[in-house]
Amino acid sequence: MNVISQHHRPADDIEKGLASFIDEIIELRHDLHRYPELAFQELRTSKIVASLLSSWGYEVTTGVGGTGVVATLRGGDGEKRIGIRADMDALPIEEATDLPYASDNPGVMHACGHDGHTSILLAAARYLAETRRFSGVLTLIFQPAEEIGAGARKMIADGLFERFPVDAVFGLHNWPGVPTGQFGFVAGPAMASVDQAVIRIIGKGGHGAEPHKSVDPILASASFITALQSVVSRNVDPQDMAVATVGSIHAGSASNVIPESVELKLTMRAFSETVRQQLQQRIPALARAQAESFGAQADVHYRLGFPALINHRDKTDFARAVALEAFGEAQVAKDFRPRTASEDFAFMLLEQPGSYLFVGNGDSAPLHSAHYNFDDTIIAPAARYWVRLAETFLS
Repeated sequence: MNVISQHHRPADDIEKGLASFIDEIIELRHDLHRYPELAFQELRTSKIVASLLSSWGYEVTTGVGGTGVVATLRGGDGEKRIGIRADMDALPIEEATDLPYASDNPGVMHACGHDGHTSILLAAARYLAETRRFSGVLTLIFQPAEEIGAGARKMIADGLFERFPVDAVFGLHNWPGVPTGQFGFVAGPAMASVDQAVIRIIGKGGHGAEPHKSVDPILASASFITALQSVVSRNVDPQDMAVATVGSIHAGSASNVIPESVELKLTMRAFSETVRQQLQQRIPALARAQAESFGAQADVHYRLGFPALINHRDKTDFARAVALEAFGEAQVAKDFRPRTASEDFAFMLLEQPGSYLFVGNGDSAPLHSAHYNFDDTIIAPAARYWVRLAETFLS
């Protein structure tokens, strides 16, 4: 599948063009890393992004969905429109990297590489503005609050795609453990849905020496935790994916006292809406039944987060073909597998066709680790990819 128009600038020209200012972009990435901002607090980041885009000739709209920035640029007289999205927010994590540009904001860190994603898109934006070798409308979406799963929804509710219509929307995420600069594509479900539950199992407190006079919520909770995995192994089709994790248990404060209650916090993930609904039905029912079998009660608060990220096949095939043309087979991962982490770009793909892709971050620490660091060497190839994608789509 040859997707590249003969009118496109050769790859080495794009590479040379990006190389002329890539050091400035890396310096910008370090600055964003040093001053991370949490969800919907990305005021400094948004201001920098908007200022740069304006200086390059984009029509910039700020405050979309709170702290979001949308920039548009027209080239030629084409009618096609492409959207490319980058996220901007950081995480409530105390950084432990000892980098010279480590976070100056105590307890806040870019531990997921959103500083890198923003820098990649800004590098592509500058090049595309300088060359304008495309015909149509380029729409760049700088999104807040991905880490809490709220930014995409808020931008959409603020009229994102009505105010800035697109024919397709694309995004990317760096991924540790994948060779540096290698691209990964998944057609269909690419990232999992994520939901949360808080379950309080309520018994009757008492003295540890006289357990028969109490109703032990810890014993009931232990039985529920063991039984929980039967939902995955016996209710969900073995050919489907489901994850049910208890990440937090709190109960009691003394070894000889049976507490009144136990609080458990759970996260659930799936690739299909059918499985997601199964988990939503079975887990609360199981918690109540297990509690009742011990004479206790279960109070369940089940909160839906966001759905699985499902890439559109034709747009994913197109995106993969662009990477193959630009970088060759060696830089495109074969049989790249879906990830069980979650991503609120899923909401954008419910609104518009598109695809979410991955770029390797090498052997870095995992995402959301206090030791994670984004690899600056992937900024140039990833920006080059966005340039080729935009120029090809708008050819």
